[in-house]
Parts: sequence; structure tokens; C-alpha cells
Amino acid sequence: MTNAFPDIPAFPMQRRCPFDPPPQLSRLRAEDPVSRVRLWDGSTPWLITRYEDQRAVLADPRFSADGRKPGYPHLTAASAVRRERSRAFISMDNPEHDAHRRMLTRDFMVKRVEALRPTVQRIVDELIDDMLRDIPPVDLVEAFALPVPSLVICELLGIPYADHAFFQRCSHTIISRTVTPEAAIAAADELKDYLSRLVDAKDHEPADDVLSRLVVKQLRTGALTRCEVVDMAVLLLVAGHETTANMIALGTLTLLQHPDQLAELRGTDNPKLVANAVEELLRYLNITHTGRRRVALEDVEVGGQLIRAGEGVIAANDVANRDETAFPDPDALDIHRQARHHMAFGYGIHQCLGQPLARVELQVVYSTLYRRIPTLRLAAPLDEIKFKHDMAVYGVHELPVTW
Repeated sequence: MTNAFPDIPAFPMQRRCPFDPPPQLSRLRAEDPVSRVRLWDGSTPWLITRYEDQRAVLADPRFSADGRKPGYPHLTAASAVRRERSRAFISMDNPEHDAHRRMLTRDFMVKRVEALRPTVQRIVDELIDDMLRDIPPVDLVEAFALPVPSLVICELLGIPYADHAFFQRCSHTIISRTVTPEAAIAAADELKDYLSRLVDAKDHEPADDVLSRLVVKQLRTGALTRCEVVDMAVLLLVAGHETTANMIALGTLTLLQHPDQLAELRGTDNPKLVANAVEELLRYLNITHTGRRRVALEDVEVGGQLIRAGEGVIAANDVANRDETAFPDPDALDIHRQARHHMAFGYGIHQCLGQPLARVELQVVYSTLYRRIPTLRLAAPLDEIKFKHDMAVYGVHELPVTW
């Protein structure tokens, strides 16, 4: 496609430092905070870079999360096709969004998730035991970061962990930014077929898990169709392990680059400091690095710029989390910072449903891994680590460590 807007920068942009947002985003936030960018299909949505402007957009019902609406700024051709074929509640607007989300709220409430903390602790300890029986170096992603949230989400949803290689392969394909639409659809269909069979099994013999409750309370009553239950299950399974897995690995790599703060975290028995560290790493790293995407339903002014109905909008949360008006000295990692108002989980009605679970998992990991393996260190030079620039969720493909 011919570029009709040669002066408009392409998005997503290239990072210079693997731990920081692209420097061009910071320049835009300072000089042109609501500006056009060019996507893969030649479309030119608005990029929102300031913290307060993003919160305004994400809280405004005049901006739709529905990927089927004209003008929605899709990440890739594959994601555009997938959104046409299936639709989970994160792609819905109210009142439909709230109706679907409420079906899951009870299972992800803070009190209920906190009750899972001993289970998460057991999983983390067992995986560390297994690692310590290996001869280093080991890949922390394969041995620890990916299994922790996969085991937790499987237990919560009622999915056999024995099938983890299958669903992790499908998930990896679905969130790739370089995969063809055909490959993404094939992977999504494989995962849907698998989960549809599991829904049938839960219908025949319900258990004490999220999928069983969806079947009994929503599918059997007609509140949800079978396709809607399966789409919801795909979302929970993929989001429930991919995001936290990447935060575990990338957070560990980041702390290894900040040995003084790692030592302080390793030596603390203060849960508040651990919780602070989790929030600060979420702010600092921004693994959801391709922006929160919306389309305007009517003319709206944002940051002094008029956005017309039907125009796409991307809220670049990674650079918002480096906005000095919200976070003093934002490019510094500081595990003592009060950073819970970060944008890593989004904002408004679509903010991440699973954030209480992610917090518990990360708190347990960051308070356990470095204490139990105090000499943990990289087993390869930093410049040999392969970062996930090619994925919708940022992180590292592998993290070789030794001790």
C-alpha cells in the first residue's frame, strides 16, 4: 500500500533500550501528545501519549473497544480477522460488557484470589525445587516463569495442566505480531475446539472451577451461548498465563540489572515492600506494549485535539507510565515508589479483570525466587537475550540463568 502520509511515523515504534519505551514516544508526549501515527494497513489513528489524556479516553464511553466497528485500529491483519470471528467481553461496550464481566467478578475478587496465595506459594516452591535439582544453566522462562501462571490458571479454570504444551503453543501463535491471519485463525480454532470439548465435559460433570460455574450458571440458563463461553475461556486462558509469565521473566532480568534493589527485595520480610516492587515493575516494564485501542463513536476533544467520530485511538500506556506528571523521575526503577496508579492494567471499565491474581502471583514469585536462589544470575550476556519485539505481549523468549 502506498504511504499517503509520509510525515506520519509508523507505529509501533522501535525501542532503543529493551527496558524503556521507544524514545520517539517520549518526544511526542512532550511536543505533540495527541498526534497521528501510521499502522500496518496504512490507517492513521490518533496516538495518545500523556497519562491524564489516556485516563480520560479509557474512562469515556464515547470511545468504543469493539473491534468490529469501522475505524478500530487493529494491531495486525491477524488480530483484525480474529476479532471478526470471535468476541470476548474486553471487545464489548456497556451494557453488554458489564453483563459479561459480572459473570466472572466473583472468581477474581481480591478476597477470593488471596485465598489462592498458599496454592501459588506451593506451586512456586515446587518449581524452584525442580530447578535446583537441575544442572545450571537453565532457561528461567521454560522452567519457572511460564509454568507458574499456567499451573495457577489451569487450577482456577479447571483445565488439565497436562495439556499445557498444546495451549501454550496455540497462545504463542495467537499473540504473535508476525504470524499470518491463516496461522492465527488455525491456532485459535484449535484452542476453541479443545475448550469446547472441555465445556462439554463440564456440562456432563461440573466441578469446583470457573469453567464449570460458567456452564452451570450461564450456559444452562441461556445467559451465554456455547460460543460465548468458549470465547470467554480462550481469553481467560491466554491472558491468564501469557502476561504474568512475561512479567516474571522480564522482571527478574530487570532486577538483575539493578543488583542493589534486588538485594533489598531478597532480604526483606516486609510484604508492603514486595507489593511496591510488583507495582513499580509493572509500571516500569509495560509488557502490554502496543497500546490500548479504541474508536471514537462521536466527535470528542482530547488534549486540545478534536477526534472525529469513526477515528481510531491508541493509548500508549508504556509512555504514560513514564510521564513525569504522574511519576517523578519516571525513567528510574524504584521499588519504594508508590506506583499503584500505573496504567499497566488499563483504566476504566476495561481494566484487567485478573489483576488481583497477577498481583498475588508476582508477589509470591518476587518474595521467594531470589531468596531461595540468592546467587541467581544471568548465564548469557545481556546483548544475547532475545526480547519479544515480535509479540503483542513483551518479554523475553528465553532467559538463561545460573547460580
